Amino acid sequence: MKKRFYFLALTLLFCFSNTIQSQTDPDEMGAWYMYIFSTQFKKDSLWGIQGDIQHRNFNVIGDLQQLLIRGGITYMPKESPLKLTFGYAYISNGTPGDSRDSSIEHRFYQEAFFPIKLGKGIYSNHRFRYEMREMKNQDFRTRYRYNLFINIPLNKQIIEPKTLYLSLYNEIFINGQRKIGNGKSVTFFDRNRLYGALGYVFRKGLKMQCGMMRQTNNSFGKNQLQLSLHQTF
Repeated sequence: MKKRFYFLALTLLFCFSNTIQSQTDPDEMGAWYMYIFSTQFKKDSLWGIQGDIQHRNFNVIGDLQQLLIRGGITYMPKESPLKLTFGYAYISNGTPGDSRDSSIEHRFYQEAFFPIKLGKGIYSNHRFRYEMREMKNQDFRTRYRYNLFINIPLNKQIIEPKTLYLSLYNEIFINGQRKIGNGKSVTFFDRNRLYGALGYVFRKGLKMQCGMMRQTNNSFGKNQLQLSLHQTF
């Protein structure tokens, strides 16, 4: 138990230092509302599907920043915790304020996801994702992402129904192609997302998280409230 609290204290200290060192976006706090799901085609099948629907706002509610609809086919090799996914995402990007202008992105992705338990009561998951992106008036682009997830049960020894838990993650984004067409280019480092939340497991396969995500790039940082429902069926 003491090791878990020491780990938590160090993590919160890192989160705080990251926040105060980044220039803050002058706009108000944003918010992301998410539904995340996964299922197998049949019991004990190695194949399944997973996906998510995200409604992202420039503010807490009302000013749409992005609508993301994503889904993929999953495969889990026998006797392995590894999950492999190939999928597609449709993204509609809005503009801040009263403008109705929007742009569409089509994105194919491949990812590998696997869990590793870090001692007693600390659960980690690792996700590597490769994205192939097509956007209007830009050349074909790729991006690499790595996400480290940490879940720590607070009122029980394991994460099971009726468990309150701490959820943390940090995800880094790296651009593949630097030149994107029309004389424009992007930086090697795309962005970083640092997240902390409280979660609760209602029953097997159903949980909810509410927390804050700090997104930073080379020029600014912005805080995002996040509310997510996770379902496995």
